[in-house]
Amino acid sequence: MAPRLLIAQTLVLVAGAATTWVVAAIVGPNIFHDHLRQAGVGHSPSEVAHQEKAFDSALIIALGAALTASVILALGVTAFFTRRVQRSTAAVANSAAKIANGQYQSQVPSPGLGAEFDQLATTINDLARRLGDVEATRRRLLADLAHEMRTPLSSIEAHLEAVEDGVRRLDDGTLEVLHGNTARLQRLAEDISAVARAEEDGLDLRRVPTDATALVESAVAAARSDFLAKQVALVVDERAEGVVAADVDRMAQVLSNLLNNALQHTASGGRVRVSVRKPDPDWIEITVSDNGEGIEAQHLPHVFERFYRADPARSRVRGGSGIGLTISKALVESHGGGLSATSPGLSQGSIFIIRLPLART
Repeated sequence: MAPRLLIAQTLVLVAGAATTWVVAAIVGPNIFHDHLRQAGVGHSPSEVAHQEKAFDSALIIALGAALTASVILALGVTAFFTRRVQRSTAAVANSAAKIANGQYQSQVPSPGLGAEFDQLATTINDLARRLGDVEATRRRLLADLAHEMRTPLSSIEAHLEAVEDGVRRLDDGTLEVLHGNTARLQRLAEDISAVARAEEDGLDLRRVPTDATALVESAVAAARSDFLAKQVALVVDERAEGVVAADVDRMAQVLSNLLNNALQHTASGGRVRVSVRKPDPDWIEITVSDNGEGIEAQHLPHVFERFYRADPARSRVRGGSGIGLTISKALVESHGGGLSATSPGLSQGSIFIIRLPLART
């Protein structure tokens, strides 16, 4: 690119110099004779010839020197900036090649050629960083997925081998274990598919005007038996009027996930509260709070990540795919809202807040 840019600039300079020479040669003599006439200088043939010769000599020397100097200077400046541009574009190209090869730590230095080139370098660096984050997430997801699948698959394999070896019989207990583990694998596959579709806006949401309090009371009624079995109180302590445009089934799934999460992390004798508030004219907030285990500050930024567990061993004993909160957040965001989590600390409970825009009337 650099040679072509230098040649193009040289042609422009030569064309400009030639144009200047032609214009000066055409316009200059007429102006010169007009000034002589105004000055009252004689115009005998010999004087005119001498004057024109003197003018031509002065014009050739002055223009030649000026144009030569300007062309050389312009070419020097062009060559300097051409090298600068070449180095900058080469750095961008090299960085892009490294990124294409998976070297996401590659960074493009600022070329110092202006805001546009600085923005280009910043954009390339941001692209590399984001691709690196995506790759790290992909690797972690695959590792976590393999880990989540390993336990039920190992259990299925062990029971089948035991049946084949005659150690166990294919009785109701064995079938229950096999069915339970296959159901866990199926649930895992369905949850991962749901997360992917939600995050890529691929869900077919059937939004209808729905009263937020009615959504909450329906979810609470569905979860009541599980809370009674564990002897955890479940109350709706605040109700506010507000209509949201929501997919009833999907929002029921979100509330079910949050209530189940609260139940898992609240001991017998504890309490889970659900409230519906209208903090401002445009939004409704549904809060699910408990007085259970709580969440340490270092874990709060990660609670919505796939397969993230503050206590992996204990969480796996409780079952679940490990991405219920991830699904919930993706579903709420697909409704134009948000899902957040807070906690005062360990043994001080946790609070999950669904924020949804009110339906426009």
